[in-house]
Amino acid sequence: MVKKERLDKILSNMGYGSRKEIKQYIKEGRVVVNDEVIKNNSIKVDPYEDEISINGEVVEYKKYIYLIMNKPKGVISSTRDPFSSTVLDLLDEEYLSFEPHPVGRLDKDTEGLLLFTNDGKLTHRLLSPKKGVNKKYYVEVDGYVDNRYIDSFKEGIVLDDGYKTMPSKLEIIESNYISKVHLTIMEGKFHQVKRMFQSIGMEVLYLKRISMGTIKLDENLLPGEYRELTTEEVEELKNNSKKY
Repeated sequence: MVKKERLDKILSNMGYGSRKEIKQYIKEGRVVVNDEVIKNNSIKVDPYEDEISINGEVVEYKKYIYLIMNKPKGVISSTRDPFSSTVLDLLDEEYLSFEPHPVGRLDKDTEGLLLFTNDGKLTHRLLSPKKGVNKKYYVEVDGYVDNRYIDSFKEGIVLDDGYKTMPSKLEIIESNYISKVHLTIMEGKFHQVKRMFQSIGMEVLYLKRISMGTIKLDENLLPGEYRELTTEEVEELKNNSKKY
């Protein structure tokens, strides 16, 4: 059962204005609920069942939002930073009103799939190593990555601080002076992918996340572009993170 909420709170949370502005709109008769002009800002409504409109626009209520972005280089995966642009700077105001956060982090120079939501429970499940949600990366490495390393990554790599990573899957695309591989991990330690290759004496030259759980990077998204996840994608993501 959905708990009814104050009308001014719902409209403010949806980004239609501050609580003070919404109260003024209601006073001016610009808000309608179920074909009735409302003059009481403290009235409580069911945002899923009651039809709400403001300035003639029907409100499509959402409690949570789920976005996928093709993160570009040069921005950090943080909600705020006093010195650098953040991924939130790339979002429109209509989404910022939901106070979303990035699901995990990508380094400033790393590209690729980055999810956003204000659903804290889902974020926790997606990032918990116990849930085993895979994060797959395309990696270009300075050095020969040949088949002997496949078992090493499968067993776990000991990082510079002595931590041994969980088993990961290394797939070699091309082994050369600059090798191209796919690496799938189930955790997200600080600079983990770069540090894993550093542990075998190699430097990561290019890093791009291409999938997280069941969600693959939408190749139609240019760097910096994003879209809402479909209902089906959200359900798949939730189901994938419930295992174990």
